Amino acid sequence: MSGEPVRRGLLDTNIVILRHWIPPEDLPDEMAISAVTLAELSAGPHEVRRNDEQDRYDEHEERARRTETLQRAENEFDPIPFDAEAARLYGRVSAAVVAAGRKPRRRVADLMIASTAIAEGLPLFTTNPADYAGLEQLMDVVPVARPSAPPEK
Repeated sequence: MSGEPVRRGLLDTNIVILRHWIPPEDLPDEMAISAVTLAELSAGPHEVRRNDEQDRYDEHEERARRTETLQRAENEFDPIPFDAEAARLYGRVSAAVVAAGRKPRRRVADLMIASTAIAEGLPLFTTNPADYAGLEQLMDVVPVARPSAPPEK
């Protein structure tokens, strides 16, 4: 990509979760999300384990944080649907991942988000560019530095 700032872009789910700690200049001026990201965020509160299975977080606090992230995304974005064009492109995306020696089944949501970005002609902003290895010929992936730690509240 050129050194010019990107005006429009699709945010990967990790960016939506970390967005308030990422410098605004690292993100596009016009941000969009895929309906697949909304699905991942919707599942998030239900994936929190009991305290004895989860060392890092109080389960209630973590569930509340994930619910808040979902609610903010629902309020701030009108998600781009995973439509028939994105579904067709998913085949090419899967083929590219297989050609790169990776397994597409382990990354279904990521590849659906990538397919949406390709269908919409949008670069994909992510803190996990390795998730999209093998797709360089199909799309622009914009790596974003992961914040070292969210600021204390």
